[in-house]
Amino acid sequence: MLNFTVGPVMSDENVRAIGAEQVPYFRTPEFSEIMIENEALMKKFAKAGDDARVVFITGSGTASMEATVMNVFDQNDKVLVVNGGSFGHRFVELCEIHDIPYEEIKLNVGKALKKEQLDVYSGKGFTGFLVNVHETSTGVYYNIDMISEFCKKNGIFLVVDAISSFLADDFNMKELGAQVMITGAQKALACPPGISVIVLSHEAVERIEGHSVKCMYFDLKSALKNGERGQTPFTPAVGILRQINARLKAIDTAGGVETETRKIAELAQDFREKIKGLPFEIVSESMSNAVTPLHPLNVSAYDVFMKLKEEYGIWVCPNGGELKDSVFRVGHIGALTKDDNTTLVNAFKDLQIRGLL
Repeated sequence: MLNFTVGPVMSDENVRAIGAEQVPYFRTPEFSEIMIENEALMKKFAKAGDDARVVFITGSGTASMEATVMNVFDQNDKVLVVNGGSFGHRFVELCEIHDIPYEEIKLNVGKALKKEQLDVYSGKGFTGFLVNVHETSTGVYYNIDMISEFCKKNGIFLVVDAISSFLADDFNMKELGAQVMITGAQKALACPPGISVIVLSHEAVERIEGHSVKCMYFDLKSALKNGERGQTPFTPAVGILRQINARLKAIDTAGGVETETRKIAELAQDFREKIKGLPFEIVSESMSNAVTPLHPLNVSAYDVFMKLKEEYGIWVCPNGGELKDSVFRVGHIGALTKDDNTTLVNAFKDLQIRGLL
């Protein structure tokens, strides 16, 4: 299988080997050391402040999205949500579930957020801002510098879901003034799914400590307290946290976040050059390095996904709902190479010869 989805992605041999090992007991100094190292490297790669903290949630990215909304906002807030696809809509749903007052900026499929759209909300008393900086469902990458400037100007608490863009695109949490950054194990970290990560500024930690949350598992006060000793309140996905540790250390040894981001950017550019002349339209106005969203001009996007999977052993990322037949996505994260890009492009060309593209 050759996997170009946007999660789970291809893992390297070292990560896979750890996954084959017996999972050790975790209430030990050895596991605590791993977790403290994981926290330090996540802070380093997110370019968070020295006083930032990191929480590792055993759950998907949505678990960390929900934990964040529950712990940093309440009924006294007024939150602005960017809704440009299924993941932006998820933040809207979380605000509704947890009775957080909000307004949404609703964007059409593939459309970037414009400054004039933001300016409408300036000086309107918003206290929080929720954005999936890379709306993975459509492939749109929002201008985080513009959003940061808006939030700084208005004194707004900024929460960034960088689940699919962390390591793939430049992100400096401290410079942006982002108070929370969320990511997941199965994206550019290239580990199995099951762990999501919340990086919290000092201000975010203070806000959490001042909130009362009616939930046991997603109470981040408990997670932060246990994290001081390199532990978690409940049994975590121990094996995946060991894999994350190996992956973070490998990235650090290879040159750090800048080197990893450059590698992913080069893979994305290589693929986008190789598909020129094929019957595709890129649907996003502004793209992350993590993924290329494609609209086939002559056939169903879902049919392309099925043909690649069943006849070539290649997985791309399909869409559901209204985008099922119009857009599929090709990821550039995980253990992929430019030769892998060529293999996929050759499969596209073969489908074209066969009259199936």
